[in-house]
Amino acid sequence: MEKTSTGLSENVTGSLCYCLGWITGIVFLLIERKNKFVRFHAFQSILVFSAVTFLSRIPFVDGLVSVLGIILAMVMIFTTAQGKKYKLPWAGNLAEKWAG
Repeated sequence: MEKTSTGLSENVTGSLCYCLGWITGIVFLLIERKNKFVRFHAFQSILVFSAVTFLSRIPFVDGLVSVLGIILAMVMIFTTAQGKKYKLPWAGNLAEKWAG
């Protein structure tokens, strides 16, 4: 695995993009300017967890959306830690395009 500007391997840095949802996505997008793997996961995290945050504000679906968001974050953390670039349905294509 390639090292990033943080000094960590790209799979570890990519995994960290999902730890606090869109917040860590923004942080790593600002920190990492060159590594496309990390930038992809940062953009994907921002897109997906912004939507999760928005949807969790809607009454009657808030609890379900929050639980699904936590499960999705855990799946993405473990998948990315293995060095895999899993594209989520609607956000993956945009993230790939924006990552360069």
